[in-house]
Amino acid sequence: MNVQEKQVVETYVSAYNSFDIEGMAKNLDENIVFENISNDTVDLRTVGLKAFKKQAELAKQYFKQRKQTIESWEFRDSIVIINIDYQAILAIDLPNGLKSGDTLILKGKSEFEFMDGKINRIADKS
Repeated sequence: MNVQEKQVVETYVSAYNSFDIEGMAKNLDENIVFENISNDTVDLRTVGLKAFKKQAELAKQYFKQRKQTIESWEFRDSIVIINIDYQAILAIDLPNGLKSGDTLILKGKSEFEFMDGKINRIADKS
């Protein structure tokens, strides 16, 4: 286990939970690739720090509050994988019938790939 990489992931998750986009971006590579994968299908992909921040700002509008809780860790060479419990309260109505104020509860996994001490790829899977 790389203690530094674990701390970087913990910092990212804490910033995510606090809607702190700059904190989330603090340890990201300039060419960060972010993917959101649902049911083995990539439904969102951004490339570059600017695109990541833009998407993160848009996503903030969907939630009144959100919290990722890390349940377990896995370390593979330059990749850190966390299994998470995710809970959020919606700020908007969604097309799937969920309404503002509803609670969204998911289990998922996030993979963080590191290069030169920075995160250069994040894949959120649910």
